[in-house]
Parts: sequence; structure tokens; C-alpha cells
Amino acid sequence: MGNAEYDPFAAGHHEVAVRTIEANDATRDRRFPVEIWCPAIAEAKPLIVFSHYSGGHRRTATYLCTHLASHGYVVAAMDHSEVVAPELTRRAGETASERAARIDDIIASRVPDVRFLLDHLLSGAVDFELDAARIGLVGHSFGGWTVLALPEVDAHVGAVVALAPGGSSNPKPGILQVKLTFAWERGVPTLYLAAENDVPIPLEGVYELFDRTPSPKRMFILRRADHQHFIDSVEEAHEAVRAATFPGEAAWIPAAMRPIGELSSGEEAHTFVRGLTLAHIDATLRQMNAADRFQSGDVEALLVARGVQAFVHRDAATN
Repeated sequence: MGNAEYDPFAAGHHEVAVRTIEANDATRDRRFPVEIWCPAIAEAKPLIVFSHYSGGHRRTATYLCTHLASHGYVVAAMDHSEVVAPELTRRAGETASERAARIDDIIASRVPDVRFLLDHLLSGAVDFELDAARIGLVGHSFGGWTVLALPEVDAHVGAVVALAPGGSSNPKPGILQVKLTFAWERGVPTLYLAAENDVPIPLEGVYELFDRTPSPKRMFILRRADHQHFIDSVEEAHEAVRAATFPGEAAWIPAAMRPIGELSSGEEAHTFVRGLTLAHIDATLRQMNAADRFQSGDVEALLVARGVQAFVHRDAATN
């Protein structure tokens, strides 16, 4: 397959069925709603798990999950513990120490959530065959941190895509204080996608994480983009955050954001994320030479041809 025939921006040819299941974690007494995007193909399918941002939900990036499934991947996304566990929800009148303990519990739940979901799906919870040797992870924000933390404890992960991930050593006020060791047993091919004008997760922090990540790795940055450019309904979500009132240390965030009219469109952002995520996963989980050549080529020019302004992190060009 030559590069002229490989187009990760285009929808795949597989019909996609969407279903919702419930996964019961008896050990923690938690029931997780799980969305599954499944392509209509007979052979064993590679599995991608998507992890949402803090307090989000499993359908925050349907544009991406559907795109990956149309190219032959099974994509699963769960509502994480902070959404489903009553003990992790904010309570009126909680003290500072109670809030800190609750947030610690939320952070501690994330990696076990994904490990539970992987075990649940691979143990026969669905009526189609999954390829346990080809597992990828994609996550946004707190979910980006989650998928970067998984390889520290799980050697089965074959590819990671981190969308504007948290975890830098100097997070902004009101942002979760999460850490990453990058003590991976082996290098896991990792793609970072970041936003040039990200207010809660500034680009400098993502650069720091990238520099600490074991190779192989790549990083691309979407110009004129903020934190909500990685989810569905970009324009609506961005302006909703600008109009919101955030509690405590996060109160500064809405006023620091630029109006959406000054930023890239949702269509541009989705083209950027869909194409680059798929190419990375195709190159790593499927060892597709055309996808590898795509990533190693002039990606900036290919994006410009589709009306998308982005750039490669310089250190990424050598990996």
C-alpha cells in the first residue's frame, strides 16, 4: 500500500455498531456503563480503550471512537469511578481534608478502572473476538494521564495516544496534582497531541511529559486550540466553559480562555485528532508500513492541505 492510497483522515469502510453494556466490578462494588463501538468484521479485532477527562463521561469523543471503529478497531469507553461511585462525588459542606482525601481516591481509581475494563472485555464479556495481543489506549486530559500511567503497571499495552494530558510537575491552580514515573518495563509507542493555547494544561507541561517519555514517541500541536478541542461539540463545549463559574483554585480558568472565534474550528480539530491518532495506531498495532511512512513524512503539509494548522514538536522529529 503506498502513501497515495493511505488516508487516515477519511472514514473507514466498516459499518459501525454502537452498544452500551454494564461492567460490574464486584471487588470495588462499582457498576460501570461502557460504550462499545464495534466494526462489522469477522476476524479478531484490536481493542482501543478511550479514557475521558475528569468528571466527563464515556461519550465525550464519539467523533474519534467512531472513526477508529470504522477502520476495524473495537473501541470501548467507560464512565470512570468519579462518575459512578457515590462516595467520590462532591458533598456539600465537606472539609478541606475530606475533599483532599476524596480527590486522592479519584486519582487512585483511574488506573484500576482501565485494568478492570480490559480484563472484563478480554474475558469474554462481549460476543465477538478481541485480539489480546493488540491493545491501544487513548485518553484526554485526566484520561491522558491515565493512559500514560497504565504502562507503569501493565505490560500488555501496545500503543498510547495522550491528548493534552495532565501530569506535569507544575500544574496550574485547580488542576489535579497527578504524577507520572514513566517506569515502563519497555518502550510503548506513544503519540502526544496537544493544543497551542491550552489554558488548564499549558503546552510547556506537555513538552515536559514528552521529554520524560521513553521512546519511540511523537508529538504534534494544533495551532490556535484550547483544551476542549479534543472532544465532541468543540465550539459549544469551549464557550460553556468560558461561561462557567469554577470553584476554588480553578476559578481563574474561564476568564483566561480566548473566545472560540479566535481559535481553530471543531472541524479542524477533529480532522487533526482523527487522522493522527489512527495513523499512530495503524503503524504500531497493525505494523502498517504506509501508516509509518505517513507519520514520518511531511504531516504539517498534509494537514494544511485539509485546512488544519499544526506543527511537529522538534524533538519528536528524531524519534
